[in-house]
Amino acid sequence: MVDPVAVTQRLRASEGRQFHGRNGGLRQILLEWRGIRIHSYSVMLYLGLTFGMVAGDYAAHLVALPSARVLGAMLLLAIPGLLGARLLFVATHWTVYRREPQRIWRRREGGIAMLGGLVLAVAVSPPLLCAIDLPFGAFWDVAMFTMLIWLIFGRLGCVLHGCCSGRPSAGPFTLDLPDHRGVWRRRIPAQLLEAGWALVVLIVAVGLWKHVPFQGALFLSAVAAYGIGRCALQWTREEQDRLGMLNVQQAVCAALVALSLVGLLVLWLGQASPA
Repeated sequence: MVDPVAVTQRLRASEGRQFHGRNGGLRQILLEWRGIRIHSYSVMLYLGLTFGMVAGDYAAHLVALPSARVLGAMLLLAIPGLLGARLLFVATHWTVYRREPQRIWRRREGGIAMLGGLVLAVAVSPPLLCAIDLPFGAFWDVAMFTMLIWLIFGRLGCVLHGCCSGRPSAGPFTLDLPDHRGVWRRRIPAQLLEAGWALVVLIVAVGLWKHVPFQGALFLSAVAAYGIGRCALQWTREEQDRLGMLNVQQAVCAALVALSLVGLLVLWLGQASPA
């Protein structure tokens, strides 16, 4: 999300028309009352989580999963989800945080990478799901709807905040948008493209939900589909998270796609093999 190095840099006049309000981005501070600032990105994350939980609860009812346990698991897994998202961001900007480790958990600074949240939440979920007697595949098929809705709202929050901004471009499919520093340019609307792709995956998942051959197939297919699109759209972003020559976001996406496809193959072969 917000690059802590870029936040501290002075803006240059040649970078483009600047935003002369109290916020950077389009509307970073959604509301201010008696010195209390409510940030748009936090609001969109909250709305995404709320609507996502409602969708997940509804989906759990449809497949006869115990909705109370499903909802509880999703709420608990949201904690490692947020933690993983923050840790991946810190890892990609470690040269900054190594010098100032006190900034790692400074909430007002911001900075998360959502793919890290997905990875950690899935990784820690098996013991929790086993403890409350929820099947892994069926749970994540349902939680996938929560995940995608949360992601869509999060990307809309990025538009308001200005983070994950698109590359400046003079092409026909651009919008006049700011980055998180308040620099306005004609840009590729990277955040909207990513939100749009997540919406497409969500719509297709709803249509295919009743036709999946086994539990977990919907989740793995959605992760693979989103990962492919996300990897392809990475080039539209102005700032790239790199570790040396490695593009971190594309590497994580590629790994998720590969793991999802392998998982689908293994489960499919397991279904096809005789008992």
